[in-house]
Amino acid sequence: QVELKESGGGLVQPGGSLRLSCKDSGLTFSAYNLAWYRQAPGKEREWVASISMAHNVNYEPFVEGRFTISRNNRESTLYLQIDDLQPADTAIYFCHAQRGSRSFWGQGTQVTVAP
Repeated sequence: QVELKESGGGLVQPGGSLRLSCKDSGLTFSAYNLAWYRQAPGKEREWVASISMAHNVNYEPFVEGRFTISRNNRESTLYLQIDDLQPADTAIYFCHAQRGSRSFWGQGTQVTVAP
């Protein structure tokens, strides 16, 4: 059974930092393309960043420079370092794994940015 479990969210003040993690169990982790998405209150889920099996990274323009995606295949863990957090970053953050037609989501971790 495949499970992706996010952690590391929380309440942080503007300008602060968080490191989100997504731990996999049940996948051949290194064989999947991975990504982070987020869903703000009242909005649709949106793509934030991705990292391929070859470790090629891409970012949504509005997060580039503040967000850093990385993966550790040996530990089957995906990371998202978020710096200079802003209230607009408040959302539930989800990790996603994809290979061909196979697609898996985690349950999400809440990030709240407020004074």
